[in-house]
Amino acid sequence: MKHLFTIILFFVGFQTASIEKVSAFQKGEWFKFEMSYSGFLKAGNATLSLKESSLEGKGVYHVVGKGWTTGPVKWLFKVKDRYESYFDKDTGVPYKFIRKIDEGGHTKDIEIDFNHSEKKAIVNNKKHKEVKTIITEQGVQDMVSMYYHLRNSIDIASLKQGGEIKTTMFFDEENYGFKLRYLGRETIEIDINGAKVEVKTLKFRPYVMAGRVFKEEESLTLWVSADKNKIPLKIKADLAVGSLRADLVEFKGLKHAFPIVFKN
Repeated sequence: MKHLFTIILFFVGFQTASIEKVSAFQKGEWFKFEMSYSGFLKAGNATLSLKESSLEGKGVYHVVGKGWTTGPVKWLFKVKDRYESYFDKDTGVPYKFIRKIDEGGHTKDIEIDFNHSEKKAIVNNKKHKEVKTIITEQGVQDMVSMYYHLRNSIDIASLKQGGEIKTTMFFDEENYGFKLRYLGRETIEIDINGAKVEVKTLKFRPYVMAGRVFKEEESLTLWVSADKNKIPLKIKADLAVGSLRADLVEFKGLKHAFPIVFKN
């Protein structure tokens, strides 16, 4: 059950080269995901909330992501995660990233400040009382800001089935590179805000490292709404032991209309 919330954020974070003029999100947006293990055992919940703020005189969006285990899983493996990102309202570049987690006794308390002009990340590991400066790449994103950057930059019209999107993200103390393959469009049925609906989606296959956590390199599948909001609706992961699924079950504050078809 480890890294439940990290899986949600890490694999919805991808980008393309062109930036759309119309933002895909606004302050007050809020999401709730439900996670289940092996298709039947509820494993936990996760939420994402977005608001406007300021940081050192700069206008920013402040995102808070929370993840926690529930029910019987909570007593077997307790997870309580909190992620925060402060990123520029105009450019989308992150200024500060916070990761404070407790996953079955495995804890981290990390703050990262980004210096984009010098391509550096100052990593403050509060748990171990260590501060490191690490070289980053141009236009680096953290794992939370990257998700929002995605929604403003993906060009739906230019996607080609079988095409790959490659990107880099800074996480903890490293630059990570990964790629996703676009599988095409698919209409899926979901339960959202208490109603059963059909939604048109874009389907992706993120590449991961096979081994201790994931069953194979192509163990993940991601469905994103094929509209101006571009929100993650479902993530399915085949793990080394069992499978994990995350479903969007509630939302509010979307900037654009959300096209759905209600089921009887």
